[in-house]
Amino acid sequence: MTGLRPRIVSVGTAVPSTSYTQQEVLDFFGVDDPAITGVFLNSAIERRHLTLPPAAADGSRRAETQGELLRKHRANGIEMGSRAVEECLKREGAHLSDVRYLCCVTSTGLLTPGFSARLVKELGLATSCSRLDVVGMGCNAGLNALSPVSDWALAHPGQLGVMVCIEACSAAYVFDGTMRTSVVNSLFGDGAAAIGVRADPATAEPEAEGPALVKFASTMMPEAIEAMRYDWDDDQGKFSFYLDRDVPYVVGANAEEVVDRLLAGTGLRRSDISHWLIHSGGKKVIDSVRVNLGLTVHDVRHTTGVLKDYGNLSSGSFLFSYNRLLDEGLANSGDHGVLMTMGPGSTIETALVQW
Repeated sequence: MTGLRPRIVSVGTAVPSTSYTQQEVLDFFGVDDPAITGVFLNSAIERRHLTLPPAAADGSRRAETQGELLRKHRANGIEMGSRAVEECLKREGAHLSDVRYLCCVTSTGLLTPGFSARLVKELGLATSCSRLDVVGMGCNAGLNALSPVSDWALAHPGQLGVMVCIEACSAAYVFDGTMRTSVVNSLFGDGAAAIGVRADPATAEPEAEGPALVKFASTMMPEAIEAMRYDWDDDQGKFSFYLDRDVPYVVGANAEEVVDRLLAGTGLRRSDISHWLIHSGGKKVIDSVRVNLGLTVHDVRHTTGVLKDYGNLSSGSFLFSYNRLLDEGLANSGDHGVLMTMGPGSTIETALVQW
């Protein structure tokens, strides 16, 4: 393939300095209910990076107010997002002054002005930098946002656009001892991931520039619109996330249709895909997608590895998997890959890439 193509040219990630095993989180909050303990310890997660609430005078952990959580969302998000963008640029050999478009994705709090404006100020980006904030779409939002970033890159050849997913999941929790909140609190971790996108004319060595973004496809399951939601809890006075127990099966049952539509007209079959980078939504979600798409354990090794080491990082999870694929150094010129994210709506987003 030749011509002008948007490419992912770099990636950078960042997490908080503090991390905890699942048992340490249980001990932190003094949880010994066997049912809840079982949810945490059977999650296929070993460690998560979190910013947990400070200890009260008596050593107990005081529940943070919604206002405190929003301030945590802002402070931690700016810090992680800045580091992820800086690492992304460093790995490409680019400078802050090279960023002409900045798209920020988050679902862990509401902030106006949003992260895009705050990162322009924090990092000293050009005040003429175009911006976009994608807020509240959930774990699928990284691919929802990547599509307009790709379009911008095509419309501005040679210029650098950056997308950064900023998820301070420690700022989006309710810990009331119920099974509903325990499932959520056993799963998510804090992290940010940034990628650079640029559209340049094809060169003799395209693999050196990263994979081209070839095509996007999505699907929504309106009948499951309430299966994943982040809404107000009157009893707790906070926003609270909810996951229906049937989410893995809803996602898995619809994965095949959207992937087949993604590949339609390309001449590719699923067996032609060398690299699968799937959102680390949880053990059951990963297993359901893998079985329905006929993938091997090896195909989803990056996804399960990210879940084990970080938990569910919401919108940026698939970029942590992409970073691991790059570190392996196994992506070759001509290889195809599928990126897949899942989230509220209920929705599945996909992208086809080629090295």
